[in-house]
Amino acid sequence: MTAQTATPLPDTRNRLSDDGELVTLPGVAAPARRVRVPLDDRAYDILVGDGLLPVTGRLIRETMGVRRAAVVTDETVAGHHLAVLSRALDDAGIAHGTIILPPGEGTKRFGSLETLLDGLLASGIERGQPVIALGGGVVGDLAGFAAAVLRRGTRFVQVPTTLLAQVDSSVGGKTGINTSHGKNLVGAFHQPGLVVADTGLLSTLPRRELLAGYAEVVKYGAIDDAPFFDWLERRGAEVIAGAGSARDQAVARSCAAKARIVAADETETGQRALLNLGHTFGHAFEAMAGYDGRLLHGEGVAIGMVAAFRLSVRRGLCPMADLERLTAHLAAVGLPTRPQDVTGVDWTVDGLMAPIAQDKKAREGRVRYILARGIGRSFIADDVAPAEVAALLDDILADRPEGPAVPAG
Repeated sequence: MTAQTATPLPDTRNRLSDDGELVTLPGVAAPARRVRVPLDDRAYDILVGDGLLPVTGRLIRETMGVRRAAVVTDETVAGHHLAVLSRALDDAGIAHGTIILPPGEGTKRFGSLETLLDGLLASGIERGQPVIALGGGVVGDLAGFAAAVLRRGTRFVQVPTTLLAQVDSSVGGKTGINTSHGKNLVGAFHQPGLVVADTGLLSTLPRRELLAGYAEVVKYGAIDDAPFFDWLERRGAEVIAGAGSARDQAVARSCAAKARIVAADETETGQRALLNLGHTFGHAFEAMAGYDGRLLHGEGVAIGMVAAFRLSVRRGLCPMADLERLTAHLAAVGLPTRPQDVTGVDWTVDGLMAPIAQDKKAREGRVRYILARGIGRSFIADDVAPAEVAALLDDILADRPEGPAVPAG
């Protein structure tokens, strides 16, 4: 393959406070937002806006200077968006093949990884030629892991098609698959070279999928951005409905928040663990629900955030009013806030404690939890005993209301 010279993206822009930089892209009606992930020689752009998919080929060509790629997607996404991406790649002179996988969380497994790697090798993709993930978090995680290990590392582009993927899984370089022991326990850190988040694609999503993604948006406010949480309380309905510019702003601000944390701690040795607010509990709820669609990832995160704030309240760390405020906002938009909201699962404390013990953030056998001193004031705690968590889960499953705070000893 002949090496190509990469051309920088257009630089016509106006700065917004925390919502990225406005950029004018040829062929796109409205300005897009650009968020930079500053990782030295692996830095990359996240582009957010309506109508980006038809120009994605040109964006890849200008950013990476390539003439060949491989597209990975799933059957559902292919029916909606593959034809547009294929035309965009053709228009940019990028030859490409496509591998279409079954949809759903069950695809994130060793068997699918082997199938995908065989397909990519058969296509002849070289190290300098990108694997393009067109889809939600499952496709992005699996394709990213394949790119990380294929030929000991090939280039990678994320084209997320769900709100959850646009604000979370497509950014930051975490890739992986699930095992019988838990979610995302096998994987690699492998940064993409470009993320193209076309918010117009979200119009094809069922409302439940949008809400699952919205839980991750709320997470960023709950971690360290109380003004963003305030804004979501006022405009969250617009974000979900796709009204005006609210959705683009929410996606860009979420990406900027994640980019800031990832740049400071790329491989999660410290503060990046904050991005897992709600996830230690949420992954346990997902695992016990069986990854069969009864509980979506974002729904598990919503329930998990409430559990984390509830643990914080009972430790005397967080005001009850902030737990109530978080719970009320999640419930108001239609997200579950307790496991009892999920039907058909026989929840047990032991069944939840087993996957919690396998949490990726564990250090020397001790699970680290993300707790909060209030909305926008989350922190990492490594002094939470299993018995304390089991007691919390027992109260949650028994639907006992939270009582007066007991200061942590």
